[in-house]
Amino acid sequence: MYIPRHLHHILTKLIAQFPAVMVTGARQVGKSTLLQHTAREQEERYDYVTFDDPIRLEQAQDDPMLFMMNHTGRLVLDEVQYAPKLFSVLKLYIDEKKQNGLFLLSGSQAFSLMEHVNESLAGRVAVLRLLGLSYREIRGVEFFEGFVPTEAYLKAYESAMDEQGQTTDDKSSPDTLWQMIHKGQMPRLYEQETHWEVYYASYVSTYLQRDVRHIANIRDLNDFTRFMTAVAARSGELLNYNNIAQEVGVSVDTIKRWIAILETSGIVYLLKPYHHNHLKRAIKTPKIYMLDTGLMAYLTKWLTPEVLQHGAKNGQFFESFVVAEILKSFYNQGIEPPVYFYRDTNQKEIDIIIEQDGVIYPVEIKMTAKPTKKHATHFNTLKEQLPADEIGIGTGVIINQYPNKLWLDKELVALPVGYL
Repeated sequence: MYIPRHLHHILTKLIAQFPAVMVTGARQVGKSTLLQHTAREQEERYDYVTFDDPIRLEQAQDDPMLFMMNHTGRLVLDEVQYAPKLFSVLKLYIDEKKQNGLFLLSGSQAFSLMEHVNESLAGRVAVLRLLGLSYREIRGVEFFEGFVPTEAYLKAYESAMDEQGQTTDDKSSPDTLWQMIHKGQMPRLYEQETHWEVYYASYVSTYLQRDVRHIANIRDLNDFTRFMTAVAARSGELLNYNNIAQEVGVSVDTIKRWIAILETSGIVYLLKPYHHNHLKRAIKTPKIYMLDTGLMAYLTKWLTPEVLQHGAKNGQFFESFVVAEILKSFYNQGIEPPVYFYRDTNQKEIDIIIEQDGVIYPVEIKMTAKPTKKHATHFNTLKEQLPADEIGIGTGVIINQYPNKLWLDKELVALPVGYL
């Protein structure tokens, strides 16, 4: 069963505007399926080539010109990071044919991909990022705006839900929500019945053997597995390299390199702190988030939704899930998320700050089903320190488990996860 992906809409537009379009993202988030599905809808026929095929990979690496002679039409090239010598030949073909939509590319290692793109295909390729299934995609909600809690956004979302016969709390009761958080967001788990623990065990093994070995020369993959587990246990926390290094038993420099691997291969996201000259006490350390809560649960050994929902780490999982959903709402438009967080040396913290058109929107993420104004106390920190003539402060939001939208003040609204 194919679940329609929201990135499809911008992908289709960009095929008509660029000679090549590349979709990056973690392994198994659905890049290949999305590209093949989109290619079948185009008027021009595309051939599909995967570089998981060793024969095709060998030819693309040893003799890229010959490879292109054997594939003369429009191409979907899957896992293209394994054939870096091909990029310069793609440039020649693009410059010669001067047509849009020639190549659709995918890859699961953004760093190596972008290195070759910047060298060979700059200005010729549009780059999109795909994460796992979004809450909207799983529920079948056709709404494509990034989450910016303006009055216009809330009205447009509610209108779209009404037209589609859904409600903002549809399928988002705590039980269903926690089943989804535990299950994770990998398409395969929703497209067919799949043993959860076996799936993620295989996922980690494949990731280590293929992506990690390809990017870095790591002698002991068991060390890297312990490292992934340590990171998963810290999702939603300030990134502390020393702390992780001590737990794993490797150097701080090694941890920094391994964090970069997780980030570029789409496993984690580093949320940057919001910066403004008037925020004198703001810290500059990023927070780290796992982008798939199912992988996070597997690594940290939370084996059932029920235990996870009532466990000691449920707040971390809820926050990680919400942050990932906000990121997806922007990535699925082809937009880099304008998303930050705030924390100062007095321990005042705001989980998310969304910036758009000179206005910032503070967001708190709370497990509670009884939101109150007290949950937004630190929002005043921004009003007190930021100059009103430079930065506007928009509606504050508390994302929580109460099933309905609830205005707590003129500029403060509590929203269920169903609004993301």
